[in-house]
Amino acid sequence: MAAGRTAALAVVALGVIGLGAVARWRWPDSEPALDCPPEAVRLRSDGVATCGEGEVPTGAAALALGRRLDLNAATEEELALLPGVGKSLARGLVEAREAAGGFASWDAVDEVPGVGAARLKTLQAATVLGPAPDAGPVW
Repeated sequence: MAAGRTAALAVVALGVIGLGAVARWRWPDSEPALDCPPEAVRLRSDGVATCGEGEVPTGAAALALGRRLDLNAATEEELALLPGVGKSLARGLVEAREAAGGFASWDAVDEVPGVGAARLKTLQAATVLGPAPDAGPVW
């Protein structure tokens, strides 16, 4: 009886190993799905990303595609998506931006309560101070 269980476990183990090998062989590779850099990606009206014509992605779509946000135009909800920036800091950034008529420099961003050296570096990596159609990838 023990030999039967051992054989059954061996068959199951070989099946799992075989399934893993097939999954790995068929798994998508690391090549990008589009043949253009992130700054050239556009969104069609149906929401599909393409290298051709379409709208420049903004907000969450831009972040998902590896693009930078315009800190002077991003909404509170969009800013809250950034690592290390929660709802409270996002609200503070938007309020400070509106009070100043926009951020003219990173020094002005650094003056917002809650923005320290680490968060400033994150903001500088993920955002720009102005339109960002060709700002390049975030990370």
